[in-house]
Amino acid sequence: MNGKQALAFVEQHGVVLQAARGPVPNLAEAVVGGPIRGSWWGHPKGHEIFQAADVVSESADVLVCKLVAGKVTYVHRRLWPALVKLALRSPREWPHEHLAKIWEEHTDTGAHRSCRTAFPDWVPQEVMQAAEALSWTEAERILQPWMALSQAAAGKTPAARKAATKKPASKKPAAPKPARKRPTG
Repeated sequence: MNGKQALAFVEQHGVVLQAARGPVPNLAEAVVGGPIRGSWWGHPKGHEIFQAADVVSESADVLVCKLVAGKVTYVHRRLWPALVKLALRSPREWPHEHLAKIWEEHTDTGAHRSCRTAFPDWVPQEVMQAAEALSWTEAERILQPWMALSQAAAGKTPAARKAATKKPASKKPAAPKPARKRPTG
């Protein structure tokens, strides 16, 4: 998979994990064509994965954040207006710290330094305007496939929520325990 194909993969799927397993596809497994055992760095196609991730991360059409389970996530630009709309309305469901734009820089010493721009500071003006023009219903419709996947993975589907809030069947109260006697002497 070359860089152009990697970008097309992210555009097609909308939300993609870099390498972690989760409720959405991941780029590393797409590059190698199947599951990876262990770290992708040690995979025979590790260099190809790195190149694909680098191209995707550098694209102006991809937000790199930690949206899915706190893991490095790529979100294609076509979803940004809906994501911004819902995140501004419901920060509990769309935690802003998971929507910070992240990247790594190389320092003069050769070390890597993690950097971030807080949400919504990274949001381009035209995306903010497009988000304002969307109705909440339309934003939810656009993001529904990803919301359903991430909710199912987190046990937040309507059925899971109902099961979590269901009261257990009432039981007869247990007989009181006899008082403990203290040793004397």
